[in-house]
Amino acid sequence: MLRYHDREWGVPVHDDRKHFEFLILEGAQAGLSWSTVLRKREGYRRAFSDFDPEKVARYTGKRVQKLLGDPAIIRNRLKIESAVRNARAFLAVAEEFGSFDSYCWRFVDGRSRLNRWKAMREIPATSRESDAFSKDLKRRGFRFVGSTIVYAHMQAVGMVNDHLVDCFRYREIRRLESGVIRALPAGRRRRTERPQDR
Repeated sequence: MLRYHDREWGVPVHDDRKHFEFLILEGAQAGLSWSTVLRKREGYRRAFSDFDPEKVARYTGKRVQKLLGDPAIIRNRLKIESAVRNARAFLAVAEEFGSFDSYCWRFVDGRSRLNRWKAMREIPATSRESDAFSKDLKRRGFRFVGSTIVYAHMQAVGMVNDHLVDCFRYREIRRLESGVIRALPAGRRRRTERPQDR
């Protein structure tokens, strides 16, 4: 969780494969803790073809059955089947808009929403934008994309900056808007908050 918080959470993403990865992981997380999913992330990477939506979209019922026996992932039939269905919908969106990235960032007018939370209890589970994004994804055939899951996606891919204002990452991620970011130095300490278990 620390490594994820310090290096990934809230960093603006503009890579379709990374968007797809988070959509799979966030769908898998529904009803569970995010830490559970992070522990299985490498298992998901292997099971879902390094998060390549074109490959996942071609998964057959036989492949789904095989994944149901894979202890490295969360073995829930609905979640696994939804990942395959979502891969197909993901490719359709990318075809329509040029990329999934172009599509999703429209919901925040192409710029990260900069929040100013001072306490974890202030961070919402949903927003007006996540409601609209979720509704549109569902209309396009996606599953496991309720507003709470979509808001988690927006947090993960930097569409919103929900680090607390006194967290060192809040300022670093703000600088990303102007293209200035450095890798976290080894041993750098550390956070004042973490991504909530969603």
